[in-house]
Amino acid sequence: MTTLTPISLITPDPGADEARRRGLRQMRTVAVALLVLAAVVYVATLDQDGFWGFVNAGAEASMVGAIADWFAVTALFKHPLGLPIPHTALIPKRKDELGKGLEEFVGENFLQEDIIRDRVGAAGISARVGDWLSDPANTRRVVDEVSDVAAIALGKVRDEHIADLVSEAFVPRFREEPIAPLLGSMLTELVRDDLHHGLVDLALDEMHRWLVHNGDTFVEVLGERAPWWAPPRLNEAVTQRLHVEAIRWISDIREDPDHHARAAMDSMLRQLGQDLLTDPQTQDRAERFKERLLDHPQVVTTAISLWKAMRSALLSSMRDRNGAVRQRLQQELDAFSGRIATDAALREKLDKAAADVAVFAVSRYGAELTAVITHTIERWDGKEAARRIELHVGRDLQFIRINGTIVGGLVGVLIHAISLAVH
Repeated sequence: MTTLTPISLITPDPGADEARRRGLRQMRTVAVALLVLAAVVYVATLDQDGFWGFVNAGAEASMVGAIADWFAVTALFKHPLGLPIPHTALIPKRKDELGKGLEEFVGENFLQEDIIRDRVGAAGISARVGDWLSDPANTRRVVDEVSDVAAIALGKVRDEHIADLVSEAFVPRFREEPIAPLLGSMLTELVRDDLHHGLVDLALDEMHRWLVHNGDTFVEVLGERAPWWAPPRLNEAVTQRLHVEAIRWISDIREDPDHHARAAMDSMLRQLGQDLLTDPQTQDRAERFKERLLDHPQVVTTAISLWKAMRSALLSSMRDRNGAVRQRLQQELDAFSGRIATDAALREKLDKAAADVAVFAVSRYGAELTAVITHTIERWDGKEAARRIELHVGRDLQFIRINGTIVGGLVGVLIHAISLAVH
């Protein structure tokens, strides 16, 4: 059973309602006063000829016009004089049909693609946005609002949320997805496009730097693994020689792009990528490694640590009015507003994008938007709806009664004049 919602709950402004009610009473008083005046004049000039005959005819027609228009206006909201005359009290009886008609009217005349595109284009949204952003105070306001909202949002995300996301969303999804084909495809593409060479060069540079600056450590580590029976002087000479040769070998690889070690590494990576795609044993080893990695408790801990570090850095920068994030956002907004002001093609593209978004929203959700009209009106109580609507528009409708009284009188005078002319 549908519960009717009183409209008084929808417009809870007693001050505005009282002003409307006062205006409605005033205009009703004017309309009734004109009807009474017409009746008094009619009675006073009854059965008189000449000028007063015209006055009498006009007064009679004024009464007819006033009463007819009173009936028409009253019939919209209730039964005139409480009589159940057919086709009266239209709003209480047919509010649902009126709501449906209003829904169709809005949908057919406002929510059409051509109309929306025309209005969005005429609005010049991009130019207005550009003008607004050209004021430094406005860009600072945008930066402040975005930073504050982002900081609040980041502050709401707790560590347990990240833990749940990793353990309940990411980890199960990674378990379901075979890792070998993905790694094989990536590795094959990297080797084919020589994208791994930069990483290899970086590793060689770091290795060479470490060997040069940590000769004692290198010698000490190798010396600990020397045979116990070997003379110390011999061990020292051998390890020092190995250190020199290691530096020389790394240097040769760094300086020679066609070094056989590079070729061997390329061949190894190429074969590994192919095995990950085609060799069941390699794929099985990759899957087992993935499972061991996902089962390790450090996965969740590491994810939380990374998140906390990133959140802390972002929060510090966003809360600092001179922080890098705020400054970069300010610079981007300034540059964007400048481009909008000077680039007509960009403005046209942005306006078209805005129109496309509006058309998409209307085409997808327009029916739901207009249906709100019907659904809302269906929930209203009929008598209360009529009372509220009359309160909002009744004052203007009283002009129909006033005009009917005046125009009726003029038409009565005209008809009386024509009748005398004919006779």
